[in-house]
Amino acid sequence: MLYQPIEPYETGTLKVSDIHTLYYEVSGNKEGNPVVFLHGGPGGGTNPGDRTFFNPDKYKIILFDQRGAGKSTPRGCLEENTTWDLVDDIERLREKLGIEKWHVFGGSWGSTLSLAYAQSHPNRVKSLVIRGVCTVRKSEMQFPLQSGTCHLFPEAWDEFVAPIPESERDDLISAYHKRLNSDDEAIRKAAAKSWVRWEMSISKLYIDPNLIAQADDDFFADAFARIEAHYFINDAFMRDGQLLEKDSVDKIRHIPTIMIQGRYDVACPPATAYALKKVFPEATLHIVPDAGHSSREPGTLKLLVEATDKFADL
Repeated sequence: MLYQPIEPYETGTLKVSDIHTLYYEVSGNKEGNPVVFLHGGPGGGTNPGDRTFFNPDKYKIILFDQRGAGKSTPRGCLEENTTWDLVDDIERLREKLGIEKWHVFGGSWGSTLSLAYAQSHPNRVKSLVIRGVCTVRKSEMQFPLQSGTCHLFPEAWDEFVAPIPESERDDLISAYHKRLNSDDEAIRKAAAKSWVRWEMSISKLYIDPNLIAQADDDFFADAFARIEAHYFINDAFMRDGQLLEKDSVDKIRHIPTIMIQGRYDVACPPATAYALKKVFPEATLHIVPDAGHSSREPGTLKLLVEATDKFADL
């Protein structure tokens, strides 16, 4: 069970470059064990429900919106927006809040960013809890966006490819990236809506109409789709498989790590979590037998809260 909803006792902004200013908030116990929540997308932003994965009596809960996402400004901006900019931002936020070490919690793209941050600053991380594990390898992006998930969700796939001419369908990330950055606002909005509808259609074991309805929010869809496509076309600004390399994983072997993965996650397939477990046997991997990608599916949610409870006194 999730913890009861709470309100932040502190909200603020952090200017991290001449262009970008981040929104952040702090809730829970002012003297508690600090944990930072890294949201998905990239470009997804945080929401109040993200606070409820953590015991508010034990944790000092820090949420922030990554560059261009949520309440951070300028919204949807792709300039100076890379994985390594975000890693630096996490450190700036830690320093601003006067935190020596903190727990790191992230799902989907948030798991990618959690690994990138921990491997860059291993002495600042008390534990890792990651869900829907993703390292943005080319093979991982091909599965949901080119040649894998389409076989399981053919109706939704037809809608996803419909805006793209057949001559461009051999590289849908590039085709969408071009349209999401079009000077024509109508083209941009239509592409963003289609991108988000597809992603939300495949996010749960049982299709959730309320999730798909997020595509109708132009404000959300534009930033979410544009930032995702920006990261995916640039391979998340990393070498293919960088986060799984032995030299990278060696830096975090000392960090208690729990991975939670839906067996039927077709957005971030389980092969990645399994690959990470093979090179990082010290980590714990839970495969949820009746779950897809979402953190809100019952088996996944239960294990996520159990993981944060386990680390609450670490």
